[in-house]
Amino acid sequence: MFQIQNSTVADINEIFRLYQIARDYQKPRYKVVWPLFEQSLIEKEIATKHQWKLLIGGKIACIWATTFNDALIWEERDKDPSVYIHRIATNPDFRGQNLVKKMVDWSIKYATKNNKKFVRLDTVGENEKLIQHYKKCGFTYLGLHKLKNTQTLPTHYTIDDVALFEIKL
Repeated sequence: MFQIQNSTVADINEIFRLYQIARDYQKPRYKVVWPLFEQSLIEKEIATKHQWKLLIGGKIACIWATTFNDALIWEERDKDPSVYIHRIATNPDFRGQNLVKKMVDWSIKYATKNNKKFVRLDTVGENEKLIQHYKKCGFTYLGLHKLKNTQTLPTHYTIDDVALFEIKL
């Protein structure tokens, strides 16, 4: 059985450990690697209840962040009432348990509860395996998109086009 809860300040070290594991996994495989994220960003997400964790047996199995606005990435489409998902990182001890699908199912309920019409996410670059994985989890792949304004986004958004995904509710 699993639980989904907001992350807390006590989770920050584990969140950064999982981000580092994700970066280490990305480095030999992909052109785009997550940058080091600022702790203040994670603290703000925790304070505003937009940083999440999926727990299995009391251990953090997966983390992600949500927001209700993402104009720099979604541009005109940001006017659609949506939940945007960012920085999904899975604890390697729990890989292969369809955690992203569990998170997506939760996100659909969360979006509905918050009167949103879409669940959306993006990933930088044309990562075919990840594209197929997100499609398997229920997302519609909208294609690659060249961002117009990346100045205030994390640096990995400047490297390549962005693959966009959504679930229409």
